[in-house]
Amino acid sequence: MIDAILRLVIARRILVLFSVLLIIVVGVLNYQRLTIDAVPDITNVQVQINTSASGYSPLEAEQRITYPVETALAGLPKLAYTRSLSRYGLSQVTAVFEEGTDIYFARNLINTKLTAIKSVLPAGIEPEMGPISTGLGEIYMYTVQAEPNALQANGQAYDATALREIQDWIIKPQLAQVKGIVEINSIGGYNKQYHISPDVQKLLQFKISLADITAALLANNDNRGAGYIERNGQQLLVRSPGQLATVEDISNVIVTTHNSIPIKLGDIASIGIGKNLRTGAATQDGVETVLGTAMMLIGENSRVVAKRVDERLATIQASLPKGVVALPVYDRTSLVDKAIVTVSKNLLEGSLLVIVVLFLLLGNLRAALITAAVIPLTMLMTITGMVKAGVSANLMSLGALDFGLIIDGAVIIVENAIRRLSQAQRNGHLVLRERLNIVYQASSEVIRPSLFGVAIITVVYIPIFSLSDVEGKMFHPMAATVVMALISAMILSLTVVPAAIAVFLKGNISEKEGIVMDVAKRAYKPSLQFALKFRWFMVGGASALVVLCLYLATTLGSEFTPQLDEGDVTLHAMRIPGTGLEQAVEMQTLLERRIKPVVHLGRR
Repeated sequence: MIDAILRLVIARRILVLFSVLLIIVVGVLNYQRLTIDAVPDITNVQVQINTSASGYSPLEAEQRITYPVETALAGLPKLAYTRSLSRYGLSQVTAVFEEGTDIYFARNLINTKLTAIKSVLPAGIEPEMGPISTGLGEIYMYTVQAEPNALQANGQAYDATALREIQDWIIKPQLAQVKGIVEINSIGGYNKQYHISPDVQKLLQFKISLADITAALLANNDNRGAGYIERNGQQLLVRSPGQLATVEDISNVIVTTHNSIPIKLGDIASIGIGKNLRTGAATQDGVETVLGTAMMLIGENSRVVAKRVDERLATIQASLPKGVVALPVYDRTSLVDKAIVTVSKNLLEGSLLVIVVLFLLLGNLRAALITAAVIPLTMLMTITGMVKAGVSANLMSLGALDFGLIIDGAVIIVENAIRRLSQAQRNGHLVLRERLNIVYQASSEVIRPSLFGVAIITVVYIPIFSLSDVEGKMFHPMAATVVMALISAMILSLTVVPAAIAVFLKGNISEKEGIVMDVAKRAYKPSLQFALKFRWFMVGGASALVVLCLYLATTLGSEFTPQLDEGDVTLHAMRIPGTGLEQAVEMQTLLERRIKPVVHLGRR
């Protein structure tokens, strides 16, 4: 079969070379669709159930919310295990499913359970599923800040509450519309609230309960429609606006009557704008701020989505109040770009080095270019396979590519073709039929060992696919990329390389060794003679070296993944358990102010 393929590609050599254009076009198109990231996403298939429980202690949240939720999830199909976290005012249960489970199937299972879960939880508690994202979903962060002299419409300076209001009502809704974004999280600041503080003595005096106040507020905080009327051919909508909008509106709400005198809410309570009890805060450069985090939808291209968010945030600046700015503090694009530059630099340098070495060793520029052409074609075919297989381009997947392995088969075929053509030309000029026949014979002589060599290397990576869980998610992309590259190189060595030799290696072909090979042989010959003369000494020395290397291998450190140097330093201040939030914010701002004068620091 291999001989038949070789005869076909040499006979249809022009058609085979034109098929290279198809490989290039398809590869370029798939490159634009290729998901690019810094590292593989090793997050397992999981669904989070978050339940807000204001006022609940960690123990109460565990007993009354977390435990019932975890119990209700038991027995779900393909459920691997659950884990939970109970904190003040929050219960979080994470359901982890078996690998290969469709995330939307898993969320549908959880959604069907939520109805049953609600019936066993305290009144007013509503569990919600977390966003459809992963551990690498936080692709963009920004802070909302006010300039030093910026003032609100009421003449007051912007505080944490005002900045949080801008984040929640102006920035967040617009960023949520960006394609590929599943959620925008807000941290820091205060949620604006209207606080009503009843006077207990007046409540007792007028015999008013807190339930009466609540009922009065609910009854007087609504808009009603009353249909429409027509006048002179014009339709006019009739409505009764009754929604409370200001502190004055709340004060004028009538709670009850006493001796036919209406008792307003403002008569029995003090009303003002306040803030909620928060459980987290954000600081930057020693100043408290509001932090927004964009969460990416699972399966999206982080680099593309992060760019969309950055572009949309730039357009949102025009809609912000004067003196308020939203500044990016983390952009996944910068990390991905650094990874791409690193990989691209290594691949480019490697390919150029291979071309130079090929030219020096083969001594024929055309032969070197034919062999080197296998590298970009293999990369384009590999990219196409990565897109179809859903493998992202990252440091792990692309960093394992070895151009020496890729061109191994092509080098053997080209070198043998040069030798056979050079020998045949010693008897005179070759006609087309003779040249094509020699190319076929030269390719057929070495195609099997070259393919077998590449196939053996490919088989070495097969066991990696047996890894599962986190290890599988980390190393499967690497193995898949290398296997696809080696298979692509095998296909090119069997088809394109013989066709290119038949087309481009024309005219006078001479087999000559370059200066590099001549020097290498002269240096190698005495070394070989010495090794053959003292063969037992060489075997013993090699064995001792192997033993020494095995010992040194036991002293080496080990890492699950290679270190990724972003060029940033993450500083985390450790505090004793039980530290209050306001105390933690004060300590954090003090720490940032002390660090701020340090040179070479960007954002803190």
